[in-house]
Amino acid sequence: MSILSRFKRSESVDSDSSQVDIFNKETEGLSQGQIVLRRFLRHRGAIISLAVLSSLLIFVFSALDFKLGPLKYHGWWKYNYTEQPDLRTQGCPRYLAGCPTLSLNPLSKSFGLGDHPFGQDDIGRDYFALVMRGAQRSILVMFIIGAVAGLIGTVIGALSGFYRGTLDAVLMRFTDFIITIPTIIIGSVIGFHFGNLGATFLAVYLGLFTWTGLSRLVRGEFLSLREREFVDAARVAGASDRRIIFKHILPNAVGVIIVSVTLIMSGAILLETGLSYLGFGVVAPDVSLGLLISQYQDSFTTRPWLFWYPGIFIIVIALCVNFIGDGLRDAFDPRQRRRISRKERAVARQVSRSGQGSQA
Repeated sequence: MSILSRFKRSESVDSDSSQVDIFNKETEGLSQGQIVLRRFLRHRGAIISLAVLSSLLIFVFSALDFKLGPLKYHGWWKYNYTEQPDLRTQGCPRYLAGCPTLSLNPLSKSFGLGDHPFGQDDIGRDYFALVMRGAQRSILVMFIIGAVAGLIGTVIGALSGFYRGTLDAVLMRFTDFIITIPTIIIGSVIGFHFGNLGATFLAVYLGLFTWTGLSRLVRGEFLSLREREFVDAARVAGASDRRIIFKHILPNAVGVIIVSVTLIMSGAILLETGLSYLGFGVVAPDVSLGLLISQYQDSFTTRPWLFWYPGIFIIVIALCVNFIGDGLRDAFDPRQRRRISRKERAVARQVSRSGQGSQA
């Protein structure tokens, strides 16, 4: 073995031991939840995405009026997505009607939102209100699909992985059957028959067919965890299968479930966008971001703002959910190594040397 290879090997071993020393020192006396929270807070992309997504949710859902049972909320925006004010032509280039009034130049006299910051559509409806309504519908679909798919996938995967045998074979063959059918075809059929019932019903039906990947991951986790010593100890103590599943195995598999659900939610908003673009998603008079892009796709060359704003919201929401899922994956996976700074590495080496000196 050459001197260079020996040096590289010793350096890697030293780096690994430094990371272990730092990890042990930082997590001493902390619970598993506190350790996961610390790892998540170190992921800058996830924290920024969480802040952006939270701000976006507050901004979108507070803009328009909505009613939840006996509760009524009056939004801060002056127009509703169904109102049809007069088309604005003043200040629009090339004699176009309904151009945006949003101005981000602080030196301009028209700085601010104006009457129609995102412009107006063909019949004069305020496009800002339409985009806010579309974002509300798309986000609602995203969360409902994530909840329904997460529940079904977790239950099927847990039962299949814990009991194995005939039940495992039946559930996994059913899962394979659902996987073989393209999602876009299932979504198109569901949207064609149930799209007119509203975004909530469409999301519930879509969630019934988007759980397959999660069920396989949960099944693999349960197959591994059911053979661990703490499960055997629980059986010897007389714990029932229900208690073993919910109190012992499921908490150890929650990391995989949370990460998978975030990925399902990210794909859900893109699925809803694609279905609405094809005409099989949310239908008029309701709106969604995908439906807005579909309705005004021909206006991209003449009035591109009718295409830009829904697309920007779709990209921002999908990226935020993806980054949050990436941060959760790093937080729950103990095998993920974080980068340590030179200062932390020097501190770890000093601690290691002092420990060796005291032993000597």
